[in-house]
Amino acid sequence: MAKATEIILREQAPDVEFYYTDTDKKQVYEGADFVFIQIREGGLKMREMDEKIPLRNGCVGQETCGAGGVSYGLRSIGSLIEIVRDVRKYAPDAWIINYTNPAAIVSIALNREFPDDKKIFNLCDMPYGIMEAFANLLGKNALDFVPEYFGLNHYGWFTGLYDTCGNDLMNEALLAMKPGSPETEKLNIEKSAEKSWGETYRHLVTMCNDMPGSIPSTYFQYYLYPDMMVKLSDPEYTRANEVMDHREKIEFGHAKKIIEQNSAEGVNVVADLHGRYIINVVNSLANNLGKIYIVIVPNNGTISCLPDDAMVEVDCYVDKRGPRPFNVKQASLFQKALLQNQYAMEMLVVDAWYEGSRQKLAEALTLNRTVVNLPVAQKIADEIIEANMKWLPQFFK
Repeated sequence: MAKATEIILREQAPDVEFYYTDTDKKQVYEGADFVFIQIREGGLKMREMDEKIPLRNGCVGQETCGAGGVSYGLRSIGSLIEIVRDVRKYAPDAWIINYTNPAAIVSIALNREFPDDKKIFNLCDMPYGIMEAFANLLGKNALDFVPEYFGLNHYGWFTGLYDTCGNDLMNEALLAMKPGSPETEKLNIEKSAEKSWGETYRHLVTMCNDMPGSIPSTYFQYYLYPDMMVKLSDPEYTRANEVMDHREKIEFGHAKKIIEQNSAEGVNVVADLHGRYIINVVNSLANNLGKIYIVIVPNNGTISCLPDDAMVEVDCYVDKRGPRPFNVKQASLFQKALLQNQYAMEMLVVDAWYEGSRQKLAEALTLNRTVVNLPVAQKIADEIIEANMKWLPQFFK
């Protein structure tokens, strides 16, 4: 990928100096103004394990939420802490832009490890992905939306949607989501070969009608309909297998062709949603634009029903000072209960990592709405610890 990127930049941005290394940390970080971090600790094979351990125990198997997300988070914390320490050694004033999943868990760990570091910036593109889906639905540009959104990462709600002139688009969006509306077909983002995304947006229509008045994160399909999601899953062929069989082969195939022909000519190299979002946010940060984006920040009173140390995902003005959240509307009793339960679950996961505590890991999984049953949580906890032995030595002391 690095070699293919070098060729693409040579052709499309020849003024950009590019180099890559997997050994020289000083060369990578020294003098940097921005450091972008996105890791998948253990690769897709461990993602497959994250998804299949819960499924064989009758629970949701997903990479960032449920027991799979807990496993992935535990495995990622140590490496992220090490990376941030290295960055701070060579670039003490750089903005660290962390795009690593599961953002809910790793952002808590980073905030706990580096409580005084105000230049760690945690991001997720899923809310923007939903905005793009609604842009398709309404025939608009997602970059022209001004959202009202609050919650935890992969666990929040849109309560308002406006254009840049202040026109309220929320009712229009919700009306278009009524069962049987032909407009909902525009939500199905099935441009890739991966059918699961189309299913996800069909489930979003169901959720909007089951819980009217707001637009939930698509990940609530796992928390609110866990039995259905387990029934729809194949414990022998999960999303990780789908990615390895489709997207991974396509992307590495593109890279191989670029390297072989020493040119990106004839290769469909385009910026996807994932890349567009992070660049737009960092552009606002670097150039002091003060635009509104959805960012993960310490709560500090932003969501009144959560403690200050919660890492919340909310609307923020983004300028050279970083993300500045503004207070959100009062959560409903139902939303409060969900948020407080999820907050406790995420905190217990990070406690378990620091303490090497199997007990706290089992407690976290018991609180998780995709597990709930304590004996099952204990069994999954043991399997997660065993599968991640290489990354979790503290559990074996």
